Amino acid sequence: MTLPPLPEFPAVTYVMPVLNEEDSLERAVLTILEQDYPGEKELVLALGPSRDASDKIAERLAAGEERVRIVRNPDRDIPAGLNRAIAAGRYDVIVRVDAHSELTPDYTRRGVEALRQHGVANVGGIMRAAGAGRVQRAIARGYNSPFGLGGGAYHGDGEPGPAESAYLGIFRREAVEAVGGYDPSILRGEDWELNLRLRRAGYLVWFEPALAVTYWPRASFGDLARQFFATGNWRAVLVRRYGRANPWRFFMPGALVLGLALSCVALILLVLRILPWASLWSLLLVPAAAYLLGIALATLQIRDQRGRRDRLLTAVALVTMHVTWGTGFLRGIVLGGGRVVDRSRV
Repeated sequence: MTLPPLPEFPAVTYVMPVLNEEDSLERAVLTILEQDYPGEKELVLALGPSRDASDKIAERLAAGEERVRIVRNPDRDIPAGLNRAIAAGRYDVIVRVDAHSELTPDYTRRGVEALRQHGVANVGGIMRAAGAGRVQRAIARGYNSPFGLGGGAYHGDGEPGPAESAYLGIFRREAVEAVGGYDPSILRGEDWELNLRLRRAGYLVWFEPALAVTYWPRASFGDLARQFFATGNWRAVLVRRYGRANPWRFFMPGALVLGLALSCVALILLVLRILPWASLWSLLLVPAAAYLLGIALATLQIRDQRGRRDRLLTAVALVTMHVTWGTGFLRGIVLGGGRVVDRSRV
């Protein structure tokens, strides 16, 4: 699908859904306002029903900066908030941002340059997870490792080129509107789903590794588990809807959980001597043993760890990601999406 050419520095609309982000919202907004992009800019904040001081922070920022505007998102969900912010925006280039992410100063300039150079509908870069405490840093290591999230392009380095999806994204408005915007019925994985529809409509999605975003993940294993259970559940919804359009790696956590469950049942039956140890039944322990060995080897290969405690926390982060994502996936395959939502930031 051919898009009309853009001027050198087109005006851009940043859209940011906000829900319970009092710790990171102001910092995220400042990285947008401080972009070294010479074109005209505006930021539309879609405020969900936060239970913290997010609304007050947003209102203070909007009162002091004419480029910041607010729309209300009573539905709470990210896709609905993004659609409301896009509808309220005035400009032809849309930059999706998150309240818990920070853009590098050249992010917009480089992204718009890639949009213009390649004539694409969406450009995304690399997500670099970061952490402040030991647990959050361990979770960030899981995000940054191919052992944690399965090696998607935007979780590591790579060559520029056509991509399956994009982290956040810098979009052409006409392309987003042509495919109907974000699907409000998809409560997680909305980025992948929108990019799939863009590609099916003949548009191109582009990976540009020169773009970098700092992402602050959940800071506790409990919050990480809630997030990944919801993510796995909604990935299953996308599998039910789009089938083989989903990459094979998204099926692996569910298969892992089934294998671990089989090993656990076998271990109980062997310990209770219901099954004999000296038999082929003991081979049912292989999935769990192989997984634990894999986690140990993966943990040893991940960088930026100091001592045994860091390695242990990294291992816990990886296991939490895999098992909760896989459990959510199996739940979604059987029962569908329902009202499973990510409440880890509540």
